[in-house]
Parts: sequence; C-alpha cells; structure tokens
Amino acid sequence: MVEQASRRGAVDFSMIMMILAFAVGGFFMYWLNGQAALELAEREVVEEVDEMEEADLFASATVVMPISLQPDASGYEDQLIRIVGVNVASPLGQQGFWLDFPQGPFLVSFSDAMISDSIQVAAESTVTVTGMLTAMSESVAATWVESGRISEGDGLAAGFTTHFIAAEQVDAN
Repeated sequence: MVEQASRRGAVDFSMIMMILAFAVGGFFMYWLNGQAALELAEREVVEEVDEMEEADLFASATVVMPISLQPDASGYEDQLIRIVGVNVASPLGQQGFWLDFPQGPFLVSFSDAMISDSIQVAAESTVTVTGMLTAMSESVAATWVESGRISEGDGLAAGFTTHFIAAEQVDAN
C-alpha cells in the first residue's frame, strides 16, 4: 500500500509566506503613498513659482500715463508698459480695441492667446492694459486683415498709427 506522506511542513511554511506577502504589499502601498505626496508637493511648488514669475513679469512693467504716449511713443518702444484706468473708445474687430486718450485714440492689439480665449472688451469700459509697445507697420495691419481678424477699413485706420500696445494682460476695472 502507498504511504501518504505528511504535508504538515508545507502548511506551516505557507502561513509564513502569506503573512510575508501581506507585509510586502502593505509596505509597497505605504511607499506609493509617500511618492504621491512628494509629487503633489513638488507640483504645488512649481505652480507657485509659475504664478510668481508671471506676476513678477507684469510687476516689472513701466506704468505710463496716456499723455506720455502721444504724440510720440518711440521713447517707450519695445518696453513692457502698463496703462491704468483708461476708457475703451471702440473695438477693433477681433484683434483689439482703441483706447480713448486725450489727444486721440491709441491702438491695443490682443496677444494670440487672448484672441484664442475670445477676450472681448466693451466700448466705454475702463481697463488696465499691460503689454509691449510696438512700432506699427503696414505689414502688421495687412496681416491682421488677411487673417480676417479686422476688416479692410479697420486695417486702413490701424495702418495710420505709429505704435500699438501688444497686450499680454487686460483687466477690466
């Protein structure tokens, strides 16, 4: 007759392996939780730094009075400027709007990001504009007309300006 061997030793060993497997699984979950917390903290720091850099960029803008830009704005050309609390005279298609300055309207052009966000500014509203003062050329106005952002009549009016503000930030007051 075949003698059946005792499997008692295998049973004792399996209980130890089961406890060890639960301990390893628990440690792995604890380690993953720590890694997730580190990544979340790192992401929050990066977001704070990005917000601070953007705020610092606009904080470094030179605050300019509207009277300083007319009749000759070339002294501020290629500088980041901020104009505070100026009324909007009228919109300029989808491309921007005209500011109501004492000596006549001044052109503000939206950035591509602002256009894609469909930023709209109502006439007669008060705004604060931050952006780069840029020299106007016929090719810039022609590009706006060709892209369909402004009409040909608006393109002709925009072509007569000497400078415009390439807005990076527009806040309604």
